[in-house]
Amino acid sequence: MPARTFTIGEHDFLLDGQPHRVISGALHYFRVHPDQWRDRIRMGRMMGLNTIETYVAWNEHAPEEGVFDTTGRLDLARFLREVQEEGMHAIVRPGPYICAEFDGGGLPAWLLRKPGVRVRSLEPGYLAAVTDYLQRVLEIVAPLQIDRGGPVTLLQVENEYGADGADHDYLRALTQIFRAAGITVPLTTVDQPEPAMLAAGTIPELHATGSFGSRAADRLAALRVQQPTGPLMCSEFWCGWFDHWGAHHHTTDAEASARELDELLAAGASVNVYMLHGGTNFGLTNGANDKGVYQPTVTSYDYDSPLDEAGRPTEKFWAFREVISRYAPVPEFPRTERLPLHVPVAAPLRPVGALADLAPADGVAFEAVPTMDDLGISRGFARYRTVLDDGPEPGVLAFAEVRDRAWVSLDGVPVGVLAREEHAFAITLPRGEGVLEILVEDEGRVNYGPRIGEPKGLIGPATFRGVPKAGWIASPVPLDAFESGLSLLSVDAEAAPTAGAAVHQAIVSLDAPTDLSLSTAGLGKGLVWVNGFCLGRYWRKGPQRSLFVPAPATRAGENVITVLELEALSAPVLTFLDDLDLGHTEY
Repeated sequence: MPARTFTIGEHDFLLDGQPHRVISGALHYFRVHPDQWRDRIRMGRMMGLNTIETYVAWNEHAPEEGVFDTTGRLDLARFLREVQEEGMHAIVRPGPYICAEFDGGGLPAWLLRKPGVRVRSLEPGYLAAVTDYLQRVLEIVAPLQIDRGGPVTLLQVENEYGADGADHDYLRALTQIFRAAGITVPLTTVDQPEPAMLAAGTIPELHATGSFGSRAADRLAALRVQQPTGPLMCSEFWCGWFDHWGAHHHTTDAEASARELDELLAAGASVNVYMLHGGTNFGLTNGANDKGVYQPTVTSYDYDSPLDEAGRPTEKFWAFREVISRYAPVPEFPRTERLPLHVPVAAPLRPVGALADLAPADGVAFEAVPTMDDLGISRGFARYRTVLDDGPEPGVLAFAEVRDRAWVSLDGVPVGVLAREEHAFAITLPRGEGVLEILVEDEGRVNYGPRIGEPKGLIGPATFRGVPKAGWIASPVPLDAFESGLSLLSVDAEAAPTAGAAVHQAIVSLDAPTDLSLSTAGLGKGLVWVNGFCLGRYWRKGPQRSLFVPAPATRAGENVITVLELEALSAPVLTFLDDLDLGHTEY
């Protein structure tokens, strides 16, 4: 494509020197199966958008220090090229911190456990890691800028930094990294349009934008006070919200949300709809909040967006499209009803075996109880084992904290659960002798606020009857066997049901690859894989009661569905729904 110019004028963005309004929608490539990117991008164009925006998740690309993965659903270059092939521009927001209700706010766990590292600061260890990360991302993005024939028109530096800090030298250091890597398009910041946040979160070298979902006139006026010239932009127009386990499914009225969008566009501002399509927190990628109570985010990131989790247009899509048509041309696109999802025949769930037998791990000896981070675990599960020799009488086992959920057993018999969200960090054991085993789940690293970067697992000291307990064996739980997509069912006989965490499998036949909604009715708490692709977590406490299965994860013929059940099945059968079930709502 020929090179073009994209700059900031006195009142407008300028595309080839002419006023241009950015009408964008957020679509996180890492939350969508890569073979469905094109469909979601195209649907954004059908809604009237001219731009697609995405975050970049550092911890996804760099799960370990020295690694930078750009394959599969992490192929950022492919995603940006597909945006361009659909005739659209792109905005890239590489952080390094992204929040996004994503595990750890996108910050990698290996970085956070380095001694002395202070995130979002000029601390040398942090800045060195950030420099390496940004250089790798910008190596991909720089050649795809609009002035080099690519789609990228804007990049964002940091993310809502004014809510966390006010070190303008830190922002300048990041800006220098962007420019030294060959970024020539305008650089932006985003903050909630409160005077203190705006003043703290940007510098003159960066163009300030706002994040809000209502009262556009007031918010734009606050932005204009901070920044007297240049285009006004809401780069996070919140059209929905995210959900926590144990709460309700958030929705916003489509017409009310459309009125807010109309007010924003009528003011002459540019916009980025957050989200156009939320997608899914596949695997173990969900984040969490903790403002006194720990609240992990659910697997679905549907966000009540114009495109639902399965990529189908909602009422909000059509309402937004009508509003956008008043301010910009929209493509011809006939309105159709949302089609139901395919419903396969219910399939029996057969036990395969205990998690401990199917995913054995060698333990490491520790004197004091270690954290998961001491074991090098960034996400997932850890096992702890110790021997009690304190007599037959009952006694209380206690920890300083549990992050985030622990299943306790004694001599193989379940005793109970310690749950962070309930501040339950102590449990009475029926006796003080035997083999004590504890399985701990990291339910998602905090993505916002001062608890970002905290260790996971059992937090010491560990005590029994008030006396420190020493001598622990700990290990990560390998999940590799479930990611193979192979059937683990015995050909000779079915495995007997087991107490505690266990693996079950079902075989589902399909005529062709297709999107599915797997019902979690009858399941307790755990994870599901389809042909080795991890759909994410389920939990009977809701609100989410289905898991979205993207068509490219399925195949014609037999599909192997693996369920890691951490508690108990109430019905040993897998069923499917003709729609997503994201739970009860609050109006």
